Amino acid sequence: MDMSMYSLNSLKAMEIIDINTGCKLGYIKDMVIDCNNYKIISILIPNQQNGGWFSKNNDIEIPWSQITKIGVDVILIDGKDILYNND
Repeated sequence: MDMSMYSLNSLKAMEIIDINTGCKLGYIKDMVIDCNNYKIISILIPNQQNGGWFSKNNDIEIPWSQITKIGVDVILIDGKDILYNND
């Protein structure tokens, strides 16, 4: 991946797309950051299979290593090893 600089707000405004399925997964909800080494460990996106207001909040965690490309308005991920639903 190239070494371009992005602000956290601009990353959160980009849509996440899985390159294996072409599915739009949503937008970044939160990030897991290693404050000692100043690195993003993973990104969190909301699980699209909502169970309602009172259901347990199960976000999908995508390791930073799964991100293949950050474009102008999308983030492409290799989601072959990521479980999208809670089966």
